[in-house]
Amino acid sequence: MDELPPELLVKILNRLNDSEDLARCRVASKRLNSLWREVRAVSLICTLSRYSKSRSIAVTPFKTVFKSLIEDSRNISSVSVAVDKALSGITFDDLIEEDSDELYLTDVEFVREWLPRVRDNLEILSISDFWIQSCWRKSDVLALISLNCSKLVKLEVKNAWLSVVGLTLMPNLRHLTLEFIRLDDENLDKVNDCFPFLKVLNLIGVGGLKEPRIRFLHLKSCHWTVSNAPLSLAIVAPNLLELKLKCNKPKSILLETPKLVKLHLSVEDAEGVSIAELQDLNTLEVISPDMYRLIRNTRFGNKIIRLAVDSVRSIEQSERLKLGLGTLLEAFPGIISLNLSPVTWSNIETHFQSEGLVHMKGTDSLKQITARVQTPSHADVHQTVSFIRSILDNCRGVTDMRLMIHQDTDFRVRTYLISACTMSNPRVRWKWGVWAEGGEDMWASIGA
Repeated sequence: MDELPPELLVKILNRLNDSEDLARCRVASKRLNSLWREVRAVSLICTLSRYSKSRSIAVTPFKTVFKSLIEDSRNISSVSVAVDKALSGITFDDLIEEDSDELYLTDVEFVREWLPRVRDNLEILSISDFWIQSCWRKSDVLALISLNCSKLVKLEVKNAWLSVVGLTLMPNLRHLTLEFIRLDDENLDKVNDCFPFLKVLNLIGVGGLKEPRIRFLHLKSCHWTVSNAPLSLAIVAPNLLELKLKCNKPKSILLETPKLVKLHLSVEDAEGVSIAELQDLNTLEVISPDMYRLIRNTRFGNKIIRLAVDSVRSIEQSERLKLGLGTLLEAFPGIISLNLSPVTWSNIETHFQSEGLVHMKGTDSLKQITARVQTPSHADVHQTVSFIRSILDNCRGVTDMRLMIHQDTDFRVRTYLISACTMSNPRVRWKWGVWAEGGEDMWASIGA
């Protein structure tokens, strides 16, 4: 340890995820204790174990420990203070004092005690609050941060009730994450006005919105998970490249994102979806039980080469007969790679048994199919083999088939399916695996 140059030791200390480990290093080594003030990051997490101990024995309060780390440091550019996710299961009945604020981390008075100490050089700030203590207390911490942290580039706030009263312009902020937040900004007007140069925006489970509108000229990446309320959503972002949008039953969705190249769209009801044609979109993942209407009524552009489709759940027979492989290939004639969920595979196989493979346009471009196959029975496996053979007969460009078989499939059925497919289509590169609900895929290559 003594032979290592101080610059390397400081780099090592900066990589510690929890500043409690840093405190242990200070106790263990005089040299580390002398260098720790050069560390540019403070990160402290209240674990479930620490919280449990604090309820029964005399333990230094978490906030006190955090403030002491801040006060003893200099030149800090990154601060992270958090309550571990393991505490999310605690209820009001578990609290000894219902009005306790020992882990209320977005408390303005608490933040005001330490933020001025680090504000001059602070570039990254993350606060993950204790929801059970923060959900009923409205915090003005955003205004305090905006007034003090002119150099802040990245801000994350989680599990809190936030007000935007007093929020001021933050021209240097490039990355904003609000996760499981109650936000007093119904239409996101204040967020749009005060963070004009954002490049990355994550809104995960933000409640309190009415008719939210995202309007950022410089935004490149956005992840927006909307609550269950039927909202009208709008995203105006002329330079947006990647979007992950999840909403249940929106009244309407308006996307004005002409440069979008990658879209992950999860929607329960596609009736209100309105998307201006996305000329540059090349990667699309859609998740919806309303898949047929979503594909038929939405213009995703004609440059998509990678497509993933998840119909989420089984639907009525009449609806299943609408979505066939031909429907997908007609809507996306240029795709090279197609990824199908178990339900989607089942739906298009049902369509095949009734209608055959129809409207097979665009089949020359398709090269790779990845699918998770539902558990075929002894009686159904022959139909599945026939379906796969028909795909390969009609889609002559397909050279790569990657099929996952459900782990509950009978071994003899699995063996027959693999053998029948590989022997009748030697030109195809086959990759087989096993899948299970909630489990990891397990792949094993078979064939050349």
